[in-house]
Amino acid sequence: MFSINMLSKADSIKGQGVLSAYNEQVKLVKSELNDYNIYENKLKFCNIMHFHTINLEYYFLLLFAKHSVTVSYVHFLPETLEGSIHLPRFMKEVFYKYVISFYKNSDKLVVVNPYFIKVLEGYGIKRDNITYIPNFVSNDRFYKVNDKIKEQIRYEYNIDKDKFVVLGVGQLQKRKGVVDFIKIAKKLPDVEFIWAGDAVFGKMSEGYDEIKKIMDSNLPSNVHFLGLIEREKMNDIYNIANVMFLPSYEELFPMSILEAMCLNLPILIRDLDIYKDILFDFYIGGNNNDEFTNEIRNLKDDIEYYNKACENSKKGNKFYSKENVSHMWKLFYDKLRVGDDFEKR
Repeated sequence: MFSINMLSKADSIKGQGVLSAYNEQVKLVKSELNDYNIYENKLKFCNIMHFHTINLEYYFLLLFAKHSVTVSYVHFLPETLEGSIHLPRFMKEVFYKYVISFYKNSDKLVVVNPYFIKVLEGYGIKRDNITYIPNFVSNDRFYKVNDKIKEQIRYEYNIDKDKFVVLGVGQLQKRKGVVDFIKIAKKLPDVEFIWAGDAVFGKMSEGYDEIKKIMDSNLPSNVHFLGLIEREKMNDIYNIANVMFLPSYEELFPMSILEAMCLNLPILIRDLDIYKDILFDFYIGGNNNDEFTNEIRNLKDDIEYYNKACENSKKGNKFYSKENVSHMWKLFYDKLRVGDDFEKR
């Protein structure tokens, strides 16, 4: 039986979307791909070596896996790291070159957003070596609870049961639009704004000092930063919310959007080009704080508009169903299994 070794160090830093994506992907293929032996972080060469993170020890495995097909999951690129981590210039240049070298030395790449296929081609990687497979979130993990349980969760987090709640999820980085999130909350004092996530890279997180200063001295009373929430508790947080709002300036394919779609929450996000080929009409887009403010008001005050946004989110959840995404993974691995990549070894 063909074997796949899933390799990841994403759990070394909690609160990353990469960790959530890894856990969901492994769980999905283990449950659906019965004709493969799937291992996690084993010190052995399997038919397929699937690297979910780009740690240095994996780079050496990548180079010496001569009898395996190597697959790397592209969760980020230098362009997306630019707004995430603050590093000295020389360290940044070395690290960015390392990232691209890791990808170039892989036999195959999987991207979570087709937008980045052309970006990778710009780095000299052949289009035929790149496959798009979206992230996936299980509806067994994220789902609506009844109104009574919702009230209990809101009470636990000191949120009034009748308040309209806007939820942001992600690391405390400037590229995530955290500062805009706070500015918009100031314009809507009758709406509660909560943010789940922390600065997982500490002071190296881009914009850390600015965000920390605002949080410590100038935070509106209707804004609540919950800090890092364990993934097992995140379903509670989504059930508090009426709207999922992510004003990020840069993203690939946020797991939080898929998670919120499981509950059919309206999705309000910055209208980035990268979303057009993956989120279609499943979301509401805005380009500046005034537009975001107006959209939140409309969602709060217009029940028909709100229900339509919920239906669009529900369509997104169906589109990224377990059946669709698991089928894409099966086709991908099966193609590697019978393709030229193994014949040349």
